[in-house]
Amino acid sequence: MPNFEKKQEVIQEIREKVTQSASMVLVDARGLTVLEDTKLRKVLREAGVDYKVYKNTMINFAIKDTDSEGLAPYLEGPTAVAFSYDEATKAASLINKQLKDMPNLEFKAGVVEGVLYDAEGMIAIADIPSREVLLSRLLGSLKSPVSSFARVLNALAEEMDKNPGGGTETAAAAEAPAETVEVAETPEATEVAETAEAPEAAETVEVPETPEATGDAESAAPEAAETPEAE
Repeated sequence: MPNFEKKQEVIQEIREKVTQSASMVLVDARGLTVLEDTKLRKVLREAGVDYKVYKNTMINFAIKDTDSEGLAPYLEGPTAVAFSYDEATKAASLINKQLKDMPNLEFKAGVVEGVLYDAEGMIAIADIPSREVLLSRLLGSLKSPVSSFARVLNALAEEMDKNPGGGTETAAAAEAPAETVEVAETPEATEVAETAEAPEAAETVEVPETPEATGDAESAAPEAAETPEAE
């Protein structure tokens, strides 16, 4: 196969990755040892990140008229490219974690979701938590009140186990209507009630008759006129 056709295939390969990926990260990996390079490739490959070293001229042809065209000025010296497809910040984050153990590994620049970033910008992008981390934090914040509610239910269940039927009796007592308490009647209470309810009858006071009173009454009565008998 002619050399020109091989170059065209490489350019097409890079271009497809550029258009299909969520991010494209350029790194300078020329100072890595064989062991370090092998470890880096393994970490990225297991995470689903496509990592490969390309010639700058091939990259330059491939990014023309794409969102990654702004990377052209950074194509100096050996360049390795990492493409992330499912998550935009994944490649930058994984590479950034290796920088502590691989001081010769450096960011050049990158394009994340169509936005161009220089080396410092890529480090900032790498510090953004991944989708999995954000979801984990969200679930953790939601789990706290659910756990509290579960503890309350568990405490209630334990209480019911210790006192079977206690909860049912308590609920029944709360729902039952209040009973009317009958007070036993006593003679004193009956008399008081009758006295309070019955109207007082007016009593007639009889004055005892005395001889003096009788005499006075007879004296006061007019004497009957005697009618002469007819002869």
